Formats: sequence, structure tokens, C-alpha cells
Amino acid sequence: MLSKSQARAFFLGGTFVTFAIFLGMSWNSLVNEVPKQTNPQNLTEQVVHGKELWEENNCMGCHSIFGEGAYYAPELTKVVERRGEAYIKAVLMAKTPWMPRGRKMVAYGFSDQDASDMVEFFKWAGEADLNGFPPKPDVKR
Repeated sequence: MLSKSQARAFFLGGTFVTFAIFLGMSWNSLVNEVPKQTNPQNLTEQVVHGKELWEENNCMGCHSIFGEGAYYAPELTKVVERRGEAYIKAVLMAKTPWMPRGRKMVAYGFSDQDASDMVEFFKWAGEADLNGFPPKPDVKR
């Protein structure tokens, strides 16, 4: 059994060691791992503008990206891989709302440049290393 002073020393020592490990792992993640996984060198003006359009139009209100957002509409992290650039641009530039699988998609009527910037943002998102997220569906035909 520990005395009161020994218990205090054990608690403070353990807290300090654990906090030091936490700081070291956080620093390693920010400096080494995050840049490898997100490819910041690929952030162009088009990608940034696409992200701004994503936020301005509240796309996250229906869709999710990187697992964040709503689940009313499809996950868009790897949408370029699944659907292709032409499909995405056609959807974003549509002048009338459409209802795929009974869910109404807003008609944004983006310009060709804005739609291209959104595609660039989706391409950048799809190239991020997310440790296997989203998983590929196990569909047997």
C-alpha cells in the first residue's frame, strides 16, 4: 500500500509521462503523418475554390466527405473514382432539380469553371490516404 506522498508522486509522475507521450504523438502526427496522407502540395487554387463552394452551398447538409456531414445523400470522398468527372459536372451544372433514388438533388446550375473546381476538390479528397475509408462495398454480381 502506498503512503499519501507516494500516491501523489505516482499520480503526478504518471500524469507527466502520459502527457509527454501525448504531446510527442501529437507532434509526430502533425509534422509527419498528416502531410503524407493529405498531399498538401496538391492544393491548388481550384481545389481551394472547390472547397469554398462546398461550404457556401452547404453540401455537407446532405452529403458527407471524409466521413463528416449528413448521410441523406451519398458519401463523396471517392466520388470521382466511382462516377467520373463528366457525371459530376453534369450534376453540378444541371438547371433543374433531379431525384436520384427518390432523393431530391438541388439544381445548383454551376458555371463550367465552378463545376470544374468542385471536381478538382473531389479529386484531391479522393487522393487523400484515409487508411481504407470509405471501404469498398462487397458486391458480388
